[in-house]
Amino acid sequence: MKIALLGYGRMGKTIERLATERGHEIVFKIKDDVANYDLSKADVAIDFSVPDAAFHNITTCFKQQVPVISGTTGWLEKYDEAVEICKEKNGAFIYASNFSLGVNLFFELNRKLAEMMRPFKDYSVSIEEIHHTQKLDAPSGTAISLAEQIIENSDKKGWKLDHAAEGEIPVRAKRIENVPGTHMVSYDSKIDSINIEHIAHSREGFALGAIVAAEWLQDKTGVFTMKDVLF
Repeated sequence: MKIALLGYGRMGKTIERLATERGHEIVFKIKDDVANYDLSKADVAIDFSVPDAAFHNITTCFKQQVPVISGTTGWLEKYDEAVEICKEKNGAFIYASNFSLGVNLFFELNRKLAEMMRPFKDYSVSIEEIHHTQKLDAPSGTAISLAEQIIENSDKKGWKLDHAAEGEIPVRAKRIENVPGTHMVSYDSKIDSINIEHIAHSREGFALGAIVAAEWLQDKTGVFTMKDVLF
């Protein structure tokens, strides 16, 4: 499989190493504007760029008939528009706020726990995420996904960073050097607390998940999620 890497920071370099070990070829390592490249030479593009570039990167790939895996967060106000362009071009697309197998299992656990906790109004729910200091967006896309799952399966109306109003989920974001990613969902009452937590020990889990998703997406058209890939 020939892969175009859109964004070549630490995540891109980890993907390059693991993809090469799995027998794939990296045909592009792009830091600048993707419009300067003939991306059709690639079988798939893996986008871990920056929020301001993601939409342009992704839709340029669709227009050049290149399937896209994207793990860039902070651009989702244009997600629906990207999906429409993907469908217009008969493209293939997987976006995930987190490609780690463990995180996707954690998502399923979070969804189930939210369903179980719905009748117990004495518990308040909150989310905390911790990432490295180079992460540009806060809260993380993973934390937002966790909050949205809880909202879908509870009577919560929304989420807010730090200070939430009644009926909203407070999400706390911390930035600490050399932390790949930690997420905790807490349910607290006067009597006790229930916590579920995922701690990433390295970026390799995220990178490997993106490669597995790229392998799965071959010869498909449509818009998919990691749940399609893994379950």
